[in-house]
Amino acid sequence: MFAFSKPTQSLIEDRLEAARRMPLSYATPLGTKDGMAGVCVPLGYALDHSRSEIGYGSEAFASAKLALRHWLHFDLGWVRVANLEAKIEPGETVAVEAHSLGLWSVNLSRILYIIDEPHRFGFGYGTTPLHVERGEERFLLEHNQISGAVYYDLLAVSQPAHWMAWLGYPYTRSQQQRFARGSHRRIRQALTYSP
Repeated sequence: MFAFSKPTQSLIEDRLEAARRMPLSYATPLGTKDGMAGVCVPLGYALDHSRSEIGYGSEAFASAKLALRHWLHFDLGWVRVANLEAKIEPGETVAVEAHSLGLWSVNLSRILYIIDEPHRFGFGYGTTPLHVERGEERFLLEHNQISGAVYYDLLAVSQPAHWMAWLGYPYTRSQQQRFARGSHRRIRQALTYSP
């Protein structure tokens, strides 16, 4: 799962094909769809939750939805979605490529659900066995109809699945927090996005 060289597109496509036939890598439902009220955090898993105001008004909400659909919240330089054609729909497999400490990894997850309401939009995915972590993550946009504020909310329940992620657990946790900070920043910047 970890390599010293950037994965080729052929390798990514092979892993995507393999992951489509695999079950999720965890057995206990983690309940991320219902947010903090419904989330389940089994023993040995970590809970991460972050929320920030990213804009104001219906145009900001529409722009943020478009950015999320085009995976811009993953466009951080050191991490990216490697199959940008992936649609945000249940059953879609997503390949996330990461580069840190001179190592590359491609992590495969499956979209479990979408939230598509007039003032809420997002999705959650679960990891396959071709992921260095095990768990679920939810990405959610909310447009408050009273204040007009638009919020970006990240919720994740995870534990390392690969021995190197266990061995470097403090660093793994710092990278998860780095991703959350970068994703919040990137979705704010993306409010001017147009394809």
